[in-house]
Amino acid sequence: MPVLASHRKPRTKVRTTTPAVGFTTAALASVTLLSTQSATAAPAEPKPAIEDVQKKVDELYRQAGSATQQYNRAKAASTAQRTKVDTLLSDVAQRTEKINEARRELGAFAAEQYRTGGIAPTATFFLADDPQAYFDQSRLMSRSTERQQKAVDDFRTQQAAASKKRTEAVQSLESLTETQTTLRSSKQKVQNKLTEARSLLAKLTAEEKARLAELERKKEAEAKEKAEKLARRQAAEAREREEREAAEKKAREEAAKESGGDSGSGSGSGTGTGTSPGAGTGTDTGSGADGSYAAKAEKVLAFARAQIGKPYVWGASGPASYDCSGLTQAAWREAGVTLPRTTWDQVKVGTRVATSDLQPGDLVFFYDDISHVGIYKGDGMMIHAPKPGANVREESIYSMPIYGSVRPA
Repeated sequence: MPVLASHRKPRTKVRTTTPAVGFTTAALASVTLLSTQSATAAPAEPKPAIEDVQKKVDELYRQAGSATQQYNRAKAASTAQRTKVDTLLSDVAQRTEKINEARRELGAFAAEQYRTGGIAPTATFFLADDPQAYFDQSRLMSRSTERQQKAVDDFRTQQAAASKKRTEAVQSLESLTETQTTLRSSKQKVQNKLTEARSLLAKLTAEEKARLAELERKKEAEAKEKAEKLARRQAAEAREREEREAAEKKAREEAAKESGGDSGSGSGSGTGTGTSPGAGTGTDTGSGADGSYAAKAEKVLAFARAQIGKPYVWGASGPASYDCSGLTQAAWREAGVTLPRTTWDQVKVGTRVATSDLQPGDLVFFYDDISHVGIYKGDGMMIHAPKPGANVREESIYSMPIYGSVRPA
């Protein structure tokens, strides 16, 4: 049976819109997802208050100052250790030369003994042409043997001494290596603290920087006010002291006159002579001591004033730049006084004095870790190398927490 042709019209292909629907759905899902993530994300960390930034930066500078003192101590130790090592190595070289000289002398003796053949004394006597010549030669050989023994002893002594010095040199080199490691570590610590401080300051806006500057000015004004109070108190105490000393002097003079009048002419002369020089000597000694320190302090402050405006550079001790203890060391050197390199060692020099008893030239130390120092100039003010980014300047001693003070000489 023949196949019947289909009378149904062929279907027209219609383009589907599924991909578009899928894209829209994906887009909507993405938006929903992002919205959900935004809603559930942790809130951004708030910026610290400018007061907190100030405290943090000050603390970082203090820590950098402490690390600077560690660096200074390690550097001083490294320099001293290097000098010791060089001296020991030079000594070892000299002793080695002496060992070589002793070795050459021993070699000469050995060669001489080899040439003589080591013949027995009895055989030498019978073979000698002249018995007297034998005895003369025997005495010479005896003295020669003594010289040989002495040469051997000297060789052993020099060898032992050289070995000892060589051991000391090796130990000193090991110590030098450790010190240099500490030096590098301290240097890195300083750099890290300063980098962190700069990073905090760099993140501040112009408005925040202005607020920070205002806080610094307020802090400076408060410190200056405290310095002025100290200056007024010291001036009042000085006036009272002068008045008291003047009254005591007048009383002594009146007592001396009354004593002279009561004792008569002869006795008065003797009593007056004995009393007057004694009192005079005591006063002169005190004035001489105070005058000596005042003269040194004047040199110290003259030097310090001449450095004002030069930059603070950690680890520097002049002449173009200074850190705090580098400035105090250089200033007192001008007065003929040698101070150690670090604040930790400088605070141990001289006599401790109370803040109320400070005199020009005294050293004032700051913070519990004694990481900063300045030179007192009077009226509650000091000259110091403050911190990185600042120059040597005059400032109130109350700009930082005071640890204590010393009079170096």
